[in-house]
Amino acid sequence: MQLTLVRHGEAAPPVNGNDIKRPLTERGHNQAEQTAIFLKSLTAPDVFVVSPLLRAQETLEHIRNYFPEVAVLVCDKIKPDDDAKKAIEWLSQLPFENIVTVCHMNVVAHIAEQLTHDHFNPFQLAEARIYEQSVIANGLSTQKQVFVPTI
Repeated sequence: MQLTLVRHGEAAPPVNGNDIKRPLTERGHNQAEQTAIFLKSLTAPDVFVVSPLLRAQETLEHIRNYFPEVAVLVCDKIKPDDDAKKAIEWLSQLPFENIVTVCHMNVVAHIAEQLTHDHFNPFQLAEARIYEQSVIANGLSTQKQVFVPTI
């Protein structure tokens, strides 16, 4: 089973403290497109899982351009300050073999930390990490590939 974790691209600052509707900047769109191009030849997703926040949704749209038939699940357990354990529990219930998840720091790095038992390693903007495991569970994943956009 393959799990790909992606952090969103660069986003505009919050307006009046509103973090939910922060769009990607032009640089963020370029980062997301680079990540999408990287993933198109390395994965065949069964489903996309995305945060409800705009910047994650916009990042996913770049990836979906290469996989237009793949279904999207919006998950409210992968927002920036969410509990990685709850996110892993939710992801582990999905009946798919190849999942691509687009979300946020800090939750994405904490998910990776728990899945691999490696030290906390922050994700760069639009970074993608591909993991292999028999099931999604604490300590059972091995990181196979990493991509960080050059922009």
